[in-house]
Amino acid sequence: MRLTQYTDFSLRVLLYLALHPGERCRIRDIAEAYGISRNHLMKVVQQLASLGFIRSVRGAGGGLVLERDPASIRIGDVVAQMEPDFGMVECMRPGNDCVITPSCGLPPILARATRAYLDVLRGYTLADLLREPERDGMKRLLTVGPAA
Repeated sequence: MRLTQYTDFSLRVLLYLALHPGERCRIRDIAEAYGISRNHLMKVVQQLASLGFIRSVRGAGGGLVLERDPASIRIGDVVAQMEPDFGMVECMRPGNDCVITPSCGLPPILARATRAYLDVLRGYTLADLLREPERDGMKRLLTVGPAA
């Protein structure tokens, strides 16, 4: 299984905000810190806000902040909500034209594997990703923005 870039960026935004508790962070700073497109982050941020993971404050002094405690944000929930499709093979996606679908035993196995994958990720929170020494290492590597 491979996560989309969109989900990858979502997790990065959450990590950045969690590393800057109580600060309003700008999309520009997050994009520069990771070396990624601001336009891509705009879409990601909109969805994260609509799902209640972050809050966007407009105007002077505005920015992004985590809406919830990092310990309450389950990685598997973020992945499940940000990924557009978990159909690993054709028969698990809309428009399936595979002729063996009615007799094939692969789809239920892959569905079970996907559930197990998400269950493992749900066993970890954003706070788990911020434990020492990883937290200090990430802070050093993300030197753009308010924490610089």
